[in-house]
Amino acid sequence: MSSSVSASDRLPRDGAFDRLAPEVRSWIREQGWTGLRDIQARAVDAVLDGGDDVLVAAATAAGKTEAAFLPILTRIAGRAEPGLAVLYVSPLKALINDQFRRLDQLCERMEIPLVRWHGDAPQSAKARMLAKPAGIALITPESVEALLIRRPADASRLLAALDFVVVDEVHAFLSGPRGLHLASLLRRVEALGAPGRTRRVGLSATIGDAEAAAAWLRPTAPERVRLLQDGGAGLDLQLRILGYLEPLDADGTDGAEAEGAAGAGPAPALDAITDHLFASLRGSNNLVFGGSRRLVEALSDRLRRRAERGEVPNEFFPHHGNLSKELREELESRLKDASLPTTAVCTSTLELGIDIGSVRSVAQVGAPRSLASLRQRLGRTGRRPGVPAILRIYVREQELDKRSSVLDELRQDAVRAVAAIRLLAARFVEPPPASDAALATALLHQVLSVIAQRGGARADALHRLLCGPGVFASVTPGDFAELLRGAARTGVGLIEQAPDGTLLLGERGERLVHAREFYALFDSGAEWRLVAGTRALGTIPLTNAVAQGTLVVFAGRRWLVEEVDERAHVLQVSAHRGGVIPKFERLFAEPTHDRLLAEMRGVFEADDVPAYLDARARTFLAEGRSAYRRLGLGRSRMVHTGRDLHLFAWRGSATCDVLAVILSMLGLPAEPHDLGVTLPGVSPDDARAVLRRVASMVPGDFAAVAEFVGTIQTAKYDEHVPETLLRRFWARRNEGVLARMPGLAAEMLDGVPEA
Repeated sequence: MSSSVSASDRLPRDGAFDRLAPEVRSWIREQGWTGLRDIQARAVDAVLDGGDDVLVAAATAAGKTEAAFLPILTRIAGRAEPGLAVLYVSPLKALINDQFRRLDQLCERMEIPLVRWHGDAPQSAKARMLAKPAGIALITPESVEALLIRRPADASRLLAALDFVVVDEVHAFLSGPRGLHLASLLRRVEALGAPGRTRRVGLSATIGDAEAAAAWLRPTAPERVRLLQDGGAGLDLQLRILGYLEPLDADGTDGAEAEGAAGAGPAPALDAITDHLFASLRGSNNLVFGGSRRLVEALSDRLRRRAERGEVPNEFFPHHGNLSKELREELESRLKDASLPTTAVCTSTLELGIDIGSVRSVAQVGAPRSLASLRQRLGRTGRRPGVPAILRIYVREQELDKRSSVLDELRQDAVRAVAAIRLLAARFVEPPPASDAALATALLHQVLSVIAQRGGARADALHRLLCGPGVFASVTPGDFAELLRGAARTGVGLIEQAPDGTLLLGERGERLVHAREFYALFDSGAEWRLVAGTRALGTIPLTNAVAQGTLVVFAGRRWLVEEVDERAHVLQVSAHRGGVIPKFERLFAEPTHDRLLAEMRGVFEADDVPAYLDARARTFLAEGRSAYRRLGLGRSRMVHTGRDLHLFAWRGSATCDVLAVILSMLGLPAEPHDLGVTLPGVSPDDARAVLRRVASMVPGDFAAVAEFVGTIQTAKYDEHVPETLLRRFWARRNEGVLARMPGLAAEMLDGVPEA
């Protein structure tokens, strides 16, 4: 697929360059630039004129860092006021290190102090900054949290006179617990200084909803966020979707490859995918994205073994969050250096803007479920003028027999891949959700943090600080009081109340807040540390059963557990030829958006065969369309197999999940899937009777739905939150979906179920 949109590269803009500080202009000339890019020139005007906040939305490698910092450095040059001038917040330590290298020389020339502030950064630089606060700090949200709790007086000296807060990779904070966390931290940091003094600048490559991003960046005045978007660099994409058949009873699917020749059963499709990756990618720099850490390890192990069998140097290495920092950084440096051909097999850890240079191609095993992620990944390739981006998508479909599900017959992976490419061409990016499942956990976390920071706080002051405009705006005083009562109740004891009404940390709350794990709002859980000799390899969850003599596959290699230190949770390992891939995480599918499901239905109903499909993928597409028509899905939303009844919603994950809860509430067992819900042992007549009830429901009828949600505790501190509050938040979060249920039920009733 190839599309072209007029692009501006480094176009000069009258006056913008001349407005920059002399040292900045000299630095630009030394870089060999012929001028500012259009997005950079517009950012100069936006930052230097007026007092609005700024949101820069531009493609990867478009120069967003310079767009923000060249005018910001100009603005703060010569500032004599004590305290930090700029706080730059990034989701990744590695990205902070990259930005430090990009800014260090220029900041030194301008005599503007610059410091990295995260757990792995040098302590001496932080100490100098604390002694004489000035300049710029590059920091993670977790380190902001630690600073506020552990050094509140220093935090006030550092942060009370900020001119700018720069948030990099804004899209990564628009949903999820880290987004809630950072939004609250920004509110708390601003409360340390003069109201309205600090301007906010957001940077992102993938903004699906500019209004939502502006509201996140400045909740109190989103209309004052000035949006700067580049012209959309032309996308020249070489694309291939390759299909692979997963044999029935395949040996060790997504597990470690069998030793020796063949295993007892047919080889999994992953072996054939590995062969293609090995043949296609050797000799160049590439990224291969797997859907899980387990898949990343399985692919890395297979690719390394191909190199060993061919007696050639290994060029394929894993990259995921459980690997040690040293292993990840070695791979990142090798990619950036580009002197040795290197392919990183990775999870989403390499989606964000870590500087690894431009890779030749991107591959993904499994059809995309998120267009935002796909666009981020594609931003890594085709960054040089005249060089196309290269994308390979590997889809696997199950071999069919008489026991196969109709869901397998529809060849969903292949159809989703085609739908994703259609949406990529349409420039669709998912907007962020209106609310997040971690809302209660994040609020409780911030309550404990503020109490620790201030040595105590009154409930009304906490509510004013945390629950104004922004991510906690929906929390009423009644909700907040219930949260506090829950945190103070017997058996929880996170907080307690002094006679004068001040809230203090309880004994359990003190232990929780002062634990190192408190600063991060995501739950990593207890883990084994793997060590080979004196070298740390990384961690695996403690839930993995290990003992001396256990064989594991980790960091793309196979290891024998030599020693087990139960107290320190350390596994001493040595190289071995066998191994089993550990369990890293709970398996869950990345949620899909309504638009993707609508596009999938469009693919089913179309007749075109995209040229980018290989022969097997074309077969899968034809089989899926044939099944769609044979099952009558163009006119019906029901398919009865004699065992199960499948309802096809053609909506995203959030809708299917809520539909399953409602049907369960009304007496039908229901399991959500990517296309709708499955009702085991339910007849079409029974389903129609229940759907008629749903179609006639009014908003008040949905009040009890939240009581039927099975797993309501999903975030880090939910166990300390009253269940009634969690269910109330669930109902609010899904209010829009619930309101659409009668219409969806009416759609499902419109047609005759197919046998």
